[in-house]
Amino acid sequence: MAIDYPRPIRVVRLIARLNIGGPAVYVTLLTEHLHPPEYECTLVCGTVSEDEGDMQYYAEEHGVHPVIIPELGRELHPIRDILTLWKVYRLIRQIKPHIVETHTAKAGFIGRLAARLAGVPVIVHTFHGHVFESYFSRLTTDVFILLERIAAQMSDTIITLTDSLRRDLADKYHVARKGRITVLPLGLELSEYVSTPRRQGAFRQQFGIAPDAPLMGIVGRLVPIKNHALFLTAAARVREKYPNARFVIVGDGELRQDLEQQVDAMGLRDAVIFTGWLRELAPVYSDLDVLVMSSLNEGTPVSVIEALASGCPIVSTDVGGTADLLEHGALGTLVPSGDAAALADGICAVLDNPPDIEHLRQLMVDRYGIERLVSDLNSLYHGLLTKKLRLGASTSSTDETR
Repeated sequence: MAIDYPRPIRVVRLIARLNIGGPAVYVTLLTEHLHPPEYECTLVCGTVSEDEGDMQYYAEEHGVHPVIIPELGRELHPIRDILTLWKVYRLIRQIKPHIVETHTAKAGFIGRLAARLAGVPVIVHTFHGHVFESYFSRLTTDVFILLERIAAQMSDTIITLTDSLRRDLADKYHVARKGRITVLPLGLELSEYVSTPRRQGAFRQQFGIAPDAPLMGIVGRLVPIKNHALFLTAAARVREKYPNARFVIVGDGELRQDLEQQVDAMGLRDAVIFTGWLRELAPVYSDLDVLVMSSLNEGTPVSVIEALASGCPIVSTDVGGTADLLEHGALGTLVPSGDAAALADGICAVLDNPPDIEHLRQLMVDRYGIERLVSDLNSLYHGLLTKKLRLGASTSSTDETR
């Protein structure tokens, strides 16, 4: 039976907020690249908290103008979130999308419930990671798991970025069975990173770092889950072997003051530089000798992909989807979570014997380029719509024969 797809296919994409991080980049690029005449996409988000970096500028630069529902942001409030649900439901009824695609926990639950109430044909949710480990108390975590199990029943499929996350959701947390989970690796614009030469020098010059100083950096929000304290403890150990080493912390967040105090208490003020948020990261990766990740949990860390596309070696804690991304150590160094000595040893090993990873630049484009993701998601959308349209046609035929 031939299937006539709607033209354009209308998609409403919801995310809690466009704070600095991989999910904001992901939804922006998808909204930009899935465009008319085949698609008509609307990005919906809440507001960013005062202590977070805002990436709405990134969306605007890519021609994406999100619809703002302020209450959709991170903070949970049972009574106010009923209003949020009504606003999202009303918007969905107005747009009449064929597909609703949700991201992040709060937007994921409210968006899927509103889409189900509005009778949207296809509902999809993407897990960029999960908040089931190292984020909240046991009780709060159990509530989140229960809500995700309920929301999964309203989803035609759940997307994860890695096989390990798919296994976690199916086998460990029983959010959904594996057959209802689709693995689609992250997709990013990587051309700038691939084309930037190694050790260009612009970043070092900007922050007064000597060309010959061993330079390690960490890129991300200054929040507990990123465990910057471990990075600083490892930095002190590295400095014992490399006295002229320098360490940069790129990003900002709620722990900035605490981390500054830790730097002073450890006597590292002359070795550690806090850069704040930087819009251009290609010069950073170009000048780093090692990108370090010290997180307690991760989905698919964008900074690792960007660094590898820039030819920069990686030393990371073995958490979340990082092992899948680094092929369990083949593409970078993995160390146990929370082990400062192992993290320092991994950094020193890279400094002692820098790996030649130029060949990984193109590999990152092939695996994580935005073009690949758009193609994969387009195929998934068409497959889900085909299933629903055929089911609808079959139901209509059955009704006509009664």
